[in-house]
Amino acid sequence: MNKAIVVNIEKCLACKSCELACALVHSKSKVLEEAVMESPCPQKMVTVEAAGEAGIPMQCRHCADAPCISVCPTAAMHRDEVNLPVLINKDKCIGCRDCLMVCPFGAIDIARDGKAVVKCDLCIERTKAGENPQCVESCPTGALQFCELTESLIERRRAAAKRMSTCEKDVED
Repeated sequence: MNKAIVVNIEKCLACKSCELACALVHSKSKVLEEAVMESPCPQKMVTVEAAGEAGIPMQCRHCADAPCISVCPTAAMHRDEVNLPVLINKDKCIGCRDCLMVCPFGAIDIARDGKAVVKCDLCIERTKAGENPQCVESCPTGALQFCELTESLIERRRAAAKRMSTCEKDVED
């Protein structure tokens, strides 16, 4: 799998639907009315951060050379195979927080119970079943897309070319 969650910040409303969907899909009950009563309360693994006038959903980028895997003293941070998401084995995690310190995106958090860390797992059960991560499914504007990186690059090049051609026409007029 060479897919990633790609964000179109021009479409993001910072509504935080992705945060709620993430917490819910990782809850014990998977039902909102029940999840709010769970202890510990379900935890989101994506955070919408303000960036000027835009909101940007931030989650683990599942780096090719993931520093969190390299620094983990117990191998709790791992990948099952190349190009698969970086995952956490909570039974091996000792809560040392080394991974928090080396993550360049600040995408790893301390679990509510304080015993381990949590981060985006790309909804591994869903993606293995051919579904999109829940944050992508819940985005009302389509700002989040789960796509092959090459598809995303092609789309961005086309959009840039279109903007450039529009600018050239404006200059000519």
